[in-house]
Amino acid sequence: MELTITHLVGMAIAMLVVFGIGVYAGKKVHTSLDFSVSGRKAGPLLVMGTILGTLVGGASTIGTAQLAYLYGFSAWWFTLGGGIGCLIIALFLVNPMRSTLFETIPRFISSSYGITAGVLAALFVSVGMFINIMPQIFSAMALLSSMFTLLNLHLAAVVTVVLIVLYVVFGGAWGTGLMGFSKIFLTCLVMLTAGLVAFSLSGGIGGLTDHFPSHPWFNLFGRGVNTDLAAAFSLMVGVLSSQIYFQGVFCSRDLPAARKGVLLSAVIAPAIGAGGILVGLFMRMNYPGIEAARALPLFVINYLPPWFAGIVLATLLLASIGTGAGLTLGVSTMLNRDIYYRLRPEADDHRVLLVFRLLIVAVMALALLVVLISGNDVLILSWSYLSFGLRGATICFPLFAVIFLKGKISPRGGTLSVIAGPSVVIIGSLLQSPLNPLYPGLAVSFLILFFDYLKNRGNHYSEQE
Repeated sequence: MELTITHLVGMAIAMLVVFGIGVYAGKKVHTSLDFSVSGRKAGPLLVMGTILGTLVGGASTIGTAQLAYLYGFSAWWFTLGGGIGCLIIALFLVNPMRSTLFETIPRFISSSYGITAGVLAALFVSVGMFINIMPQIFSAMALLSSMFTLLNLHLAAVVTVVLIVLYVVFGGAWGTGLMGFSKIFLTCLVMLTAGLVAFSLSGGIGGLTDHFPSHPWFNLFGRGVNTDLAAAFSLMVGVLSSQIYFQGVFCSRDLPAARKGVLLSAVIAPAIGAGGILVGLFMRMNYPGIEAARALPLFVINYLPPWFAGIVLATLLLASIGTGAGLTLGVSTMLNRDIYYRLRPEADDHRVLLVFRLLIVAVMALALLVVLISGNDVLILSWSYLSFGLRGATICFPLFAVIFLKGKISPRGGTLSVIAGPSVVIIGSLLQSPLNPLYPGLAVSFLILFFDYLKNRGNHYSEQE
């Protein structure tokens, strides 16, 4: 089905509203602190918008429907694992993270382990977050090619990258948070509506169970315990180790606002994923031969009223764009604060803000190059899982040690842990090990810290910065 003028009007309204908010956010940015952490004035909804605006993107919507089309309910682990990660942050990590005046996780790491550890953490985590920008571009490409049949994939990729840059380059954290909140409101509305429509058209529980066997379709471990447990674990660990999710905490005006915003994120993310799963199953029932990544866009075009379908399509596009923008903001924040500012501590705030924006453009240009080289035959969530795994192996245990064993780990031990964990993940991925490389990466990181703690139990190390 081709898009009608009604579809296009609905899309235009949704896009104008969200990007209008972005223009408003840009007027709030006067300093680099405004750009990176909203001047530390964010309330619960803005904190939630910053977190979910990044966590809930193409992988959570189009990617979840794609994986559900192929395997069923095991696709839920992306949003379910992300929700569990947010819950852990709310319960255990908001207080120690918000009580500092840091803007990045690597700066938190370097406060205990030294500058070298902080810079290496920034580089590894930036690579991990950069990898996760790609599935957002792929998701938007699948959506744009479904909506506009004359738009080739290369041009769709260029359009996506331009929109991501526009989303974040002017408003920074203010734009990401405010636009993220509006995007999440629309995403919740459209994904729950689409899921309910798909559930009804499928014949309810009876229709689904009559058509699909229980395994693998209704099994959370339908792709195998090793594969799906690793997916869930990588999401939880990745959320606990990602700059942009803690950036929402750093943006908050106080501890209650931070905690409420993270708890809202923990509840909403899994609900959005459930809607995508129901759409994926319905499309598998009725369109078994389509490209899996197009399951959600085609459902929206064919089964929702045109005016609402236009809003939904714009929201799905914004989901991918917003997540790509949030990840890009996180990468540029770390490269700026943890590398550039260390090399140029004399730089004034105007130059720091300019470098922020130039880094955003450079990161997205590199992402576009990678997408154009790699092609479109990819499983969207596989990139996201690799990204979360790499970030988790770099940050998770070193960060926990800073928080819960302050001064008990030597700078040498902390630095070695930051290096060894992601190195093992990278090597395991290149060798295509049957064991998910996240497991040995985390194990090596933990053991280094554990033996360092035993060796230096009588010592107390002071802050390094």
